[in-house]
Amino acid sequence: MVVIRLARGGAKKRPFFNIVVTDSRTRRDGRFIERVGFYNPVAAGGEQPLRVAFDRITYWAGQGARLSPTVARLVEQAKAAA
Repeated sequence: MVVIRLARGGAKKRPFFNIVVTDSRTRRDGRFIERVGFYNPVAAGGEQPLRVAFDRITYWAGQGARLSPTVARLVEQAKAAA
């Protein structure tokens, strides 16, 4: 099954998450099919905390991909902000 979930990056105590489309059997930070956005929970100043490619999210959802609960919440936040 294909899922849209977060893949952690960044340094220790400075998390950065990529929103990726991946097979559900792969590791959290392993191989992915496509990167469709990012989430920076510790964004400060002029940094952008969240970016989502809505067209790619809807494409993958149409192909049967499921959103993780956290990604679904972030997509709703991004829609409300746009």
